[in-house]
Amino acid sequence: MTDFILKTLDGGTRSLPAKMISALGADMTGPLLLPGDEGYDTVRSVWNAMIDKRPALIACCADANDVAAAVNFARQTDALISIKGGGHNIAGNAVTEGGLMIDLSAMNNVDVNPATQRVQVGPGATLADLDAATSPYGLAVPVGINSTTGIAGLTLGGGFGWLTRAHGLTIDSLIAADVVTADGARLCATADENPDLFWALRGGGGNFGVITRFEFQARVVRPNLLCGLLFLPLERARELFALQRELMEGGSEELTTWMVVRNAPPMPFLPEESHGTGIALMAFCCAGEPEEGEALIAPLRAIKYPLALLAGIQPFAEFQQIFDPLLIPGARNYWKSHDLLELPDTAVEALIKAVDRLPDAETEIFVAHIGGAMSRVAPHETAFIQRRPHYVVNIHTRWQDPAKDDAARDWARGLFEALSPYSAGVYVNFMPAEESARVAEAYGANYARLTTVKACYDPENRFRLNQNIIPDAAVKLAG
Repeated sequence: MTDFILKTLDGGTRSLPAKMISALGADMTGPLLLPGDEGYDTVRSVWNAMIDKRPALIACCADANDVAAAVNFARQTDALISIKGGGHNIAGNAVTEGGLMIDLSAMNNVDVNPATQRVQVGPGATLADLDAATSPYGLAVPVGINSTTGIAGLTLGGGFGWLTRAHGLTIDSLIAADVVTADGARLCATADENPDLFWALRGGGGNFGVITRFEFQARVVRPNLLCGLLFLPLERARELFALQRELMEGGSEELTTWMVVRNAPPMPFLPEESHGTGIALMAFCCAGEPEEGEALIAPLRAIKYPLALLAGIQPFAEFQQIFDPLLIPGARNYWKSHDLLELPDTAVEALIKAVDRLPDAETEIFVAHIGGAMSRVAPHETAFIQRRPHYVVNIHTRWQDPAKDDAARDWARGLFEALSPYSAGVYVNFMPAEESARVAEAYGANYARLTTVKACYDPENRFRLNQNIIPDAAVKLAG
């Protein structure tokens, strides 16, 4: 093996003797991959096909010891680091160009203790892994809505989905995390042990270290819930948005709805003549007893002449995958997002008009409402600050042909600007790579404290391939 070229934190490169690479490999249980090695291209690939970067070195970690070895190597060599959990982040921060990629995908264990209802989860686990392990016990951890999402990135950004109104954010169920920090130390963060780090991990992203274990307090959730989908033609979207406001604003926390506007995919339960035309759909999930849920969705059943209404009791773990066929890996994706405290008619009109100009049939706009249990946590209690009931608008541009890149991004940015007057923040997990200027906006009054915690645990900003929090310089100097 000849000398090895590695990208460094300052943007330059460093030549390393081959023996240093061999020494790292000897310190690890998992494989160390170089360009050209079998499995290299598979491991470096992520959900968003727009991300096509080539790390100089991939450390495929099998356990926390491997993670510590990789972090120590990066510190000794000043290597630029990226961390891959599920590889689902829209910005593609899991992959570094020319640096060291720490791959956690093999650390995907999920262990449930039904007596304590606590769940130990590896950082490489997906939401599907977690749901499959918890649902047989009538338990669940509130997570997102796409089962291929990684638990690590979702949790570190906050995490919301079908159970948020009833049971809170993902981070509201987090009770402990094991972390390898920038100096190679292995710490446990809880409310009592390293509490400042525990505070920051709950929403602050991957800025503070590499998580090697999550511990959640699961919630009691029936394995089978009342849930489904309601489809209307786009010209009736105003009717459906109005119903979402009626159901969500002050309504039961047991009911969650997500709106989607897009072109109708060729699904067999939709009339063939609707395929490819604009539609509005409401996905809904009732977290409580199905009999009570029927009363909650009565307004949906009362809507006349829908394109389709699919409502019934089904395994919650299956409903968690309802959008998976529309979100499979391999497509090009670009997102823009806003939090909205209200969803006024003028914002609804902007959403509807945007569907007439969709850049691709796979593109869609999600509008979720979250509140309830998550709003009973004070904004200062976790790094995640947006605790007010609000709507999350995610402009999800998705396409296959690289020739559409500019048109797709321009469409998303245009709708983003049209909604900007209503914006009350942004969810950090939905931010594309170029939105570093919005990081402080995402954390609001919590940002200053985050910069202080960052300076304590990562003063040299080694964990910077993320929606980056800059270490407080005064704290760095004092340290």
